[in-house]
Amino acid sequence: MTEESKTPLALPTVRLKIGRNSSHPWIFQKMVEKPAWNAPSGVVVDIQDREQHWVGRGFYNGHSRITLRVLTTDAAEAIDEAFFAKRITQAIALRRDWLKLDAVTDSYRLIHSEADGLSGLVVDRFGSTLVIEFFSAGMFRFREVIQAELLRQCPVSGFYWVADVHVSKQESFNCRPPEPPTPSVITENGVRFRVAPGSKHKTGFFLDQRDNRKTIASFCEGKKVLDLCCNTGGFAVYAKTIGKAAEVTGVDLDEQAIAMAKQNANLNMAQVRFSQADIFAWLRDVIPLGQRFDVVILDPAKMTRDRESIDLALKKYLDMNRLAMHAVAPGGLLLTCSCTGLVSEETFLDTIRRAAWQAGRTVQIIKIAGAGCDHPFLIHVQEGRYLKAIYCRVE
Repeated sequence: MTEESKTPLALPTVRLKIGRNSSHPWIFQKMVEKPAWNAPSGVVVDIQDREQHWVGRGFYNGHSRITLRVLTTDAAEAIDEAFFAKRITQAIALRRDWLKLDAVTDSYRLIHSEADGLSGLVVDRFGSTLVIEFFSAGMFRFREVIQAELLRQCPVSGFYWVADVHVSKQESFNCRPPEPPTPSVITENGVRFRVAPGSKHKTGFFLDQRDNRKTIASFCEGKKVLDLCCNTGGFAVYAKTIGKAAEVTGVDLDEQAIAMAKQNANLNMAQVRFSQADIFAWLRDVIPLGQRFDVVILDPAKMTRDRESIDLALKKYLDMNRLAMHAVAPGGLLLTCSCTGLVSEETFLDTIRRAAWQAGRTVQIIKIAGAGCDHPFLIHVQEGRYLKAIYCRVE
């Protein structure tokens, strides 16, 4: 029996220009023969290598740089309701049964794209609301199947779904989000936060920093803390509540984020001083005045999604880290983060080294971390390891 005869259903076939010598689920446009038939974005196809050997099954999108997303290498496995039920079940079991996140928080990442065998799909739980983010036209095509299975396993009161404008243009699908749900309050390690799915801040809240918020808070007791690019106040509120910091300041340019940060501080009866300002201008104002902080957190938004802009992104990282180091009191701590997936840990560490040299400071790395365990990555898909969190002692 040939591999092709095991196929559950007759599917269109897409052929590669190369042999399939990788287990990475992404296959790029330059590696794929353009099919003679008209292929809708996100259609399920069988994949053959250059020698016409069956090598996998997944989504085809001729408009996307990631032309094929391999979902299975089992010729007997169809991409259907049963497939999604199996993968979603496995993803939820990891969070509930193994990581036991329900004991820590009512909000965490349920599905993390490639790491959970569902390339192009992210699902975050915020209390009684599930937020679905689509990164591929194929996943968007299966949106009703995905939502039905999620509802079966996670009885919730609401769904919200979204796709980044850049992604939907690149993937050539039109995702029309519903009306955003009313902002709700979630709990994380006993700290409360108001989240707003449908705002421009990811799916509503930066769940990936949960562990780092708790870790840095453990260094904050009695300290003067500065949270740069504070967004909705996650690190700042942790520092004051769990960390028992003496004084906390949060700075962010986004007026909407600062307004939410103030609400989050009030929810926890935390005294935090928030300032709406550009961090470069703010630091250049306070550093000459001699203001220094025992703990400084620097967690900027993603700098770029385009390889052509990496040099500019690295320059921004260099400049902001140099200034942040000037704000750290001698012997104090700096937690500096990068969520730009195109910037590797090695490159980010080298940028910190250069920033320290320019600032005339000695940096001692005490911990290197990443996203929380609900954001796993596959060893053969390093792109999933996007978040770098570097804990530094600055002399």
